[in-house]
Amino acid sequence: MNQNTSALARDTQDQEPAPASSKAMCESNSNQTDNTEEDAPMNSYEAKLDARRERLLARAEEASKNADNLHKKARSMAGVIPFGQPILIGHHSESRDRNYRKRIHSTFGKAFAEMDNAQHYASKAAAVGTGGISSDDPDAIAKLSKELEAMEASQERMKAANKVIRTKKTPEEREAALIAQGFTAATAAEILTPDFCGRVGFPSYALSNNTANMRRVRLRIEELEKRKASADLERQGNGFKYREDVAENRVMFLFDVKPDEATRTLLKRHGFKWSPSRDGQPWVRQLNNAGIYNGRQVFDTLNSANIGDI
Repeated sequence: MNQNTSALARDTQDQEPAPASSKAMCESNSNQTDNTEEDAPMNSYEAKLDARRERLLARAEEASKNADNLHKKARSMAGVIPFGQPILIGHHSESRDRNYRKRIHSTFGKAFAEMDNAQHYASKAAAVGTGGISSDDPDAIAKLSKELEAMEASQERMKAANKVIRTKKTPEEREAALIAQGFTAATAAEILTPDFCGRVGFPSYALSNNTANMRRVRLRIEELEKRKASADLERQGNGFKYREDVAENRVMFLFDVKPDEATRTLLKRHGFKWSPSRDGQPWVRQLNNAGIYNGRQVFDTLNSANIGDI
């Protein structure tokens, strides 16, 4: 055991839990994950993400091949010039030689640019789907509920671990109790390792941060459930339609003709983006409280003002 065992055994009732390692916190979370579930088939949103990832990987591969071909071409072009051969100033070949060397330099530059493109697309592909649970995901509520359950279980485990530290008198008893709760021996030892002040256990900030995250997830679930239960809304404007589409999870503006520059500026100022891939090529933003508020603001502005005056 740690050489500070005797100190740890003293004053346990008044001892404040201290930062346990990140590994211990991760185990507190990961132990709640159900690893017995079989992989479920992808839903429409997951399939969309997968298709986007594949497109980006294909672009990365294409850029990598282009970079390789351009690099080989540049090396081949440079190989024609004898090593150390200078440009012959005043010779009839001077201009042609300079232009040829410029083409070599340009070809190398294009190769390096394609290498950068390959890295760019590969990085974007690796980032697809790592931004958390999207509201566009039809299974978002179920996934958030599962995440909340894991957080709640983690909270109880951390509280139980700290209770062990407060109630058990000796390090041996504490370690045995932590292992009985499901922690590995190595993680239990880390939890019981004192910090620079001699404190052990999960820190109060870990519990308070987890509580705040649980509150955030609960509010998001409530918002998604409320939105899912709501009905589509469509209003006719002067030369356009305003729509709150629950299935698409989007606030939309569909115009009879291409909107003028002032209208486009207004839409962009309120967070709307043109979506040419959707039917009607609408201007859209996500269907949430902010989206609905901004959408109705734009609707009122378009209906009550001359576009040129916006």
